[in-house]
Amino acid sequence: MNLLEQGRKIATAFVLVLVLTITTACGGGTVTAPDRTATPAIGRDVTYAQLERGNTPTGQSFGDWVVETSRGLIQDAYVRDNNKLGVVISPQVSPKEVRPLAKSLVQGFEKNFPGQNLTVLVYGPDKQLILTTQYDRATNQIQYS
Repeated sequence: MNLLEQGRKIATAFVLVLVLTITTACGGGTVTAPDRTATPAIGRDVTYAQLERGNTPTGQSFGDWVVETSRGLIQDAYVRDNNKLGVVISPQVSPKEVRPLAKSLVQGFEKNFPGQNLTVLVYGPDKQLILTTQYDRATNQIQYS
């Protein structure tokens, strides 16, 4: 049973990478921002659920897309300044799947926000940081910490 479960988790990570790659490559549509006339300021009176997925219209759309296409692997996502992506993974993501998931997120993030250094922060279901992934565009390398 352990081998079957491990195979399922690997297949799930592979499907996510495939979905992110195909959707990013094929989705070249124009992004429009919804009307946000009353956006709350982030402070003590704002709860976690009130935070937006991006502080730019493009970032908001990408954060929404990440959550929608993750098939339950990512509970929440946010994009800041079009170069930092934070995701909260679900409990069904095993520790062995975190790096492959982060790598696929970096690849999709780079396709949508090209030409800059990027950071992907992966948080556990308890919202504690578990992995920081940095992409250096000059060397085309990904570093994990």
